[in-house]
Amino acid sequence: MSQVIDLDLDLPAASEDAVVGPLRALLQYRGQKGVPNYLNIFGPGMARSLGLTLDEVQTMWAELSTQEFDKALRERASGLATSLPDFVKRLDDAGVQWGLIWSDTNDRTAEIVSQFPGKFVGKAVVNPNDGMSAVRELERAVKELGLRSFYASPFRYGLRPNDKKFYPLYAKAVELGIPVSVYCTMNYRTDFPMDLSHPLCLDEVARDFPELTIIADCGGWPWVADMIGVARRNQNVCINTAAHRPKYLATPGSGWDMLMQFGNTLLQDRIVFASGWGNYQIPIGDVVAEMRALPLKDDVKEKWLYRNAARIFPT
Repeated sequence: MSQVIDLDLDLPAASEDAVVGPLRALLQYRGQKGVPNYLNIFGPGMARSLGLTLDEVQTMWAELSTQEFDKALRERASGLATSLPDFVKRLDDAGVQWGLIWSDTNDRTAEIVSQFPGKFVGKAVVNPNDGMSAVRELERAVKELGLRSFYASPFRYGLRPNDKKFYPLYAKAVELGIPVSVYCTMNYRTDFPMDLSHPLCLDEVARDFPELTIIADCGGWPWVADMIGVARRNQNVCINTAAHRPKYLATPGSGWDMLMQFGNTLLQDRIVFASGWGNYQIPIGDVVAEMRALPLKDDVKEKWLYRNAARIFPT
């Protein structure tokens, strides 16, 4: 069984409070525009992991004090937290050689990488609205902290991938010789346009920075045909399918037909595995198993799971 490289590896919740924290944060601002809409999308799954329905969680939120609510959910979260050493063991069991991670700060990302050398590779996150301060922070993250890629997140800052505020960071990434991952799919924020990160935005970036290796995060869904077109005409664009369960890629009607077709043929060298497993909360071993079960040629499957990522991140 070949090894696996995961280019969007979510870190586990390391405490009961970290398990319930995201759900609590969404409940605090429910009904408002923007990120709180994610309660409607991901809230049912979060509640289900605690043995509750979303309606039950919302009733508890309305009827209990903050302290009582937190206590009740932390008790239900008992046993769901996973320490980093335990998580590394699960990665080993799943055949994951290493994964690309990021945390709340670049320094914290570097700290985690240093704790488990060879198991994690860090990607830097900087705010393009910070101008040259962001450029300097990206350089520090790479040269001083040892991070090896840059995550351009339109979702976090409300900027399209081809917004010129990102351009100094793309130029710095070329200079540093690191790839950039770009959030490239629809979003559920009701304060942003749905197509904020449409794949067509990457076409301009790829043409303006032909030396930049671009990894389109989340596969461009639901605009998969456009994503394929961008990758076909720009040799520096790769695609991952993070945050989407692999088993659905081969499900008729899921919208992934063109990726499966071209990814098994003309674009087989530019599809890279990325789990983003935290979005759908199934064990990393099951995610890898679903990828291995896809109806791809054996040689292509090895490229998706390992060889293409190894080419982007040479040791």
